[in-house]
Amino acid sequence: MNSAVQTLEKKEKEAVKAIKKTEHHAYNLAKHFLSRKRFNRFLHILGPGLVTGAADDDPSGIATYSQAGAGYGMGLLWAFPFMYPFLLAVQESCSRIGAITGKGLAAVIKENYSRKWLYMSVALVVLANTINIGADLGAMAATTQLFIDLPFALLAIFYAVVIILLVVFISYKTYAKILKWLAIALLAYPVTTFLVDQDWVSVLQHTFLIKPEITFDTMYILVGMLGTTISPYLFFWDTSEVVEEEIAKHNRLSIGRDEKPTRRFLRNLQIDNFVGMTLANVTAWFIVIACASTLFKSGITEINTAADAARALEPLVQNFPNAGFVAKLIFSVGIIGLGLLAVPVLAGSSSYAISEAFGWKEGLYRKFSKAKGFYGVIILATLVGLSMNFIGLDPIKALIFTAVFNGVAAVPLLYMIARVGSNQAIMGEYRNSRLSNIFVRLTFVLMTVAVGVLFYSFVR
Repeated sequence: MNSAVQTLEKKEKEAVKAIKKTEHHAYNLAKHFLSRKRFNRFLHILGPGLVTGAADDDPSGIATYSQAGAGYGMGLLWAFPFMYPFLLAVQESCSRIGAITGKGLAAVIKENYSRKWLYMSVALVVLANTINIGADLGAMAATTQLFIDLPFALLAIFYAVVIILLVVFISYKTYAKILKWLAIALLAYPVTTFLVDQDWVSVLQHTFLIKPEITFDTMYILVGMLGTTISPYLFFWDTSEVVEEEIAKHNRLSIGRDEKPTRRFLRNLQIDNFVGMTLANVTAWFIVIACASTLFKSGITEINTAADAARALEPLVQNFPNAGFVAKLIFSVGIIGLGLLAVPVLAGSSSYAISEAFGWKEGLYRKFSKAKGFYGVIILATLVGLSMNFIGLDPIKALIFTAVFNGVAAVPLLYMIARVGSNQAIMGEYRNSRLSNIFVRLTFVLMTVAVGVLFYSFVR
């Protein structure tokens, strides 16, 4: 009898133990599922902000940041924490304008301000973008020549055609996914930075202690850094792509009508914007450090060719046979990948601006047959930019000049963004907060002063 009771108690204990083990396993599975679900939801939130942030570090940006690191070592690292809140404020304001109005920036200016502001804004962004497209296509062709012996003109034409075909014939949903994954190309510089021995105390001191040096050369590169970070094409692209994202997610009708979806959507926009702009700023910081700790230390203070810039990545592949060739290959893949991402953004932002100004049907979610004018501008902008490479421009110098020109062109556009974002008649209860308005207006003042000092240094 006792033996039977003991056996029964033993089986009961084993059953309880098995149940607890099953419960623990089920809990771990649920926890894993929920964590994965949260992560997938987080990835789902990322869209226009991430693409805009990745496009911010386009070939023009890489060349400008590389020259800053090669020419001045760690001396300009202080610019990144200084620029960061301004970049966040401006792009968040652009996203908010698109979300609340359901229109691109040019359409909003057209409906609420004078024609002179509209035409000036559109002309500035189209001119800046065309120059940028030409410089980026040239850089893509020049870097490809580092490992493929083909004519420069043929390579530039090839990339222009590939980009046009991608934009015109791939759906927005698929296209957006491609753009997100191309951002991975930015990881080469942070990895290189950690492979080189760094005095991190010195790096942090240079980052958080402002030591401005006002000469024409330093102001030129500084305005270039500002221009390639806070760029006109990003203003128009981000605003319009938020609207595209709303349409793709069937959320357009709820914006501005149903308070709860609007607040949730705006919160997701802020997260997307924060991730994208942080990625852009931190990656740019790493590019400067990588070039300062390799090129500057080696006495290469002037980047004249793509091969010069590629040397910054040699520590990444120092244990590889023929490390110089592998470094050039990685650099080329990065430039090409980010060029494929940035050129459509540049051409697209020009097309949004022109289409909205003239009332054409626009949007990457539309088929070519339904928005011929919109796609026609993208094709034309890409081809005009391409043509700039046949007038003897130096690809690397053109990239840095493009960044400086973007800095100049951004000034009046920032003024308009500040006005639109704070206009209650346009934005209603969702207009920019007081803190956001302060930073957007400070960005306008900062860029105006920087450009003014640059011109003053030039004429002295």
